[in-house]
Amino acid sequence: MIRIGIDTGGTFTDVVAVDEADGRFAAGKVPSTPADPSEGLIAAVRKALTMLDATPDAIAVVSHGTTVATNQLLQGKVERLGFITTAGFEHLLEIARQSVPDGYGNSYFWVKPPRIVPADLVRGVGGRLDASGAEVRPFDEVGAKEAARLLKAADVRSIGVSFLHSYANPEHELAMRAVLEAEFPEAAVSLSCDVLPEYREYERSMTTLVDAAVKPTVSRYVSRIRERLDALTEHRRRIPFYVMKSNGGVLSAEEVVRQPVTTVLSGPAAGALGAALICAHAGFDRILTLDGGGTSTDVAVVLHGEPAVTTEGGVGGYPSKIPMIDVVTVGAGGGSVAWLAPEGTLKVGPRSAGADPGPVCYGRGGTEVTVTDAHLVLGRIPDGLLGGEVPLDTQAAHTGLVTLGDKLGLSEQATAAGILEISAWNQANALRQITVKRGLDVRDFLLTAFGGSGALLACRLVDILGVRGVLVPPNPGNVSAFGLLTVDVRNDYVQTYVRRHDRIDVPRVSGLFQQLRTMAAEALSAEGFAAQQQVFKRSADLRYFGQAYEVRVAVPDGEFGPEAAGQVVAAFHDAHEAMYGYSFRDDERQAVEWVNLRVTGIGPIQRPVIAEVPVRDGGRPEPVSERAVWFDDEPVPTPIYDRRTLMYGDCLSGPAIVQEYGSTVPVHPGFLCTVDRWGNLHLTLDNADRAEEDARS
Repeated sequence: MIRIGIDTGGTFTDVVAVDEADGRFAAGKVPSTPADPSEGLIAAVRKALTMLDATPDAIAVVSHGTTVATNQLLQGKVERLGFITTAGFEHLLEIARQSVPDGYGNSYFWVKPPRIVPADLVRGVGGRLDASGAEVRPFDEVGAKEAARLLKAADVRSIGVSFLHSYANPEHELAMRAVLEAEFPEAAVSLSCDVLPEYREYERSMTTLVDAAVKPTVSRYVSRIRERLDALTEHRRRIPFYVMKSNGGVLSAEEVVRQPVTTVLSGPAAGALGAALICAHAGFDRILTLDGGGTSTDVAVVLHGEPAVTTEGGVGGYPSKIPMIDVVTVGAGGGSVAWLAPEGTLKVGPRSAGADPGPVCYGRGGTEVTVTDAHLVLGRIPDGLLGGEVPLDTQAAHTGLVTLGDKLGLSEQATAAGILEISAWNQANALRQITVKRGLDVRDFLLTAFGGSGALLACRLVDILGVRGVLVPPNPGNVSAFGLLTVDVRNDYVQTYVRRHDRIDVPRVSGLFQQLRTMAAEALSAEGFAAQQQVFKRSADLRYFGQAYEVRVAVPDGEFGPEAAGQVVAAFHDAHEAMYGYSFRDDERQAVEWVNLRVTGIGPIQRPVIAEVPVRDGGRPEPVSERAVWFDDEPVPTPIYDRRTLMYGDCLSGPAIVQEYGSTVPVHPGFLCTVDRWGNLHLTLDNADRAEEDARS
């Protein structure tokens, strides 16, 4: 049986397939189809079957990383959306949170997130619960019916419901859903007690509204894919179809439709997980992942094989307080446009030329110079992508850079070098956000570069950041698709429990953990995992009393008692000191407060085996060609190597170019490129050359 992973990007849809019977592996790309991404997905499935000479009946599972929800939010395409909340709290979205995106030195500093719901589509309904979940005022069913009818008359498509303190007692929200099912059954409805049963009304409401906003879009998308997959087998059998979640797990598409907010960072999460597995095999446990695509670059931190997870993320300015892999995205992809600011300075991104018309060199009518055009003019990439399947117009790129260079008073090569330097610094700043700003020393990490454009600036990032080196996996353009084949089924459950540590009810906490575990077990059983296969991880959010935000720490396995509670607090002190540089471990005056209890249910899958590459039996790798490449102020004759010919132990000295089907790796002068036993390329500084240069200077 064949397992297929498919990652849909802005320019290409990547596919990886593994035959479980004999271990055969296939990787490829097809053009993305932005108008209907499901077309690109089915084209990728067909390509995988062709590469493995198989039929649709041989497909065991299709796992998919999607940007459908992400793109909808980034583009602000939110269809008619209504909001029902507790009467008296209709202005919750206006109050929001303070945000300072550009620092206090600007002319403004109080920035409100964009409204996801117009004020006229917000309705308050009577009824009130207190913080313990006890009913203060009964649910107003008459007012609820009126709110439902008003939103129906306003042609609302989706509705988010978030009542005060529903995390402690969902009864009023469940009653509101019953009213909506009777009065407005065609509306897509999301309840905060289902989406995010946590305290903090604004974040819980916004996450619920994001879920409601993307629910129709994701539902239509999944339905189209399901129809196309069924057609592949002529409806003889239903191919299992999983969708990547932001938390680093997958879930059946039918379940994802019920909570589509869990997919808002679906694509970037897969890349981080695939890179984590590859690096673990190579013996590295502190890595930075850099996924360079056509539109953007995604970066993340992986410690001891696990990507960092956060609940403080969001997309398109809309906060989504769900567990998600901590990914920072910057508009620095191959299609990022170079442009002149009003003051005459050169800028790169975040706007992208996309797949159509794309960079100038694509020859599809694009007129704006991009990062890809700069690489082509400098000789860093060949004159055809994907093994020549996508020919590039070198002359058009030269013309575009000459035109832009004339405005700057620079040569076309100097302009191209400037574009790449700005793009490299954009990527470096993103990597600093996930390290330096989190108390991590970037110099302790290895950078893993993948994606179609991920490795193009790798050597420059070593110079800028001082990382230990760069690892470029085999088939780097397909690492995200590969990651989809390494991902377990994963569900997260949370319950707010705000108590000072010296006042917690340990049996009560133990009972809440057990309730969450039961919910996770039921979900995993529904996904087909037997009880003995199921794995559970507990964690808790703690803070010092008086703080506004929490730190998440693991909770030991086994029975939860006073000793386990003490271990959690000790772990919190350690984590707080690592993150912020101090703790109150020995200060009895500063109390610790518990906030949220969490359980993650995991259904493990069989991961693909990473094959070793052969060892070279004498001799050295031979270049397949040579071309002039600009690395500094003049072109340098540079050998070109076909990556398929490289073997374990090979070592190349820069300058050199390593090319393969989906990616290119420029090895700059002063760098070494070695091949490990799994075929990974390791880029490191040639310290002997650097020492000689320093001595001469």
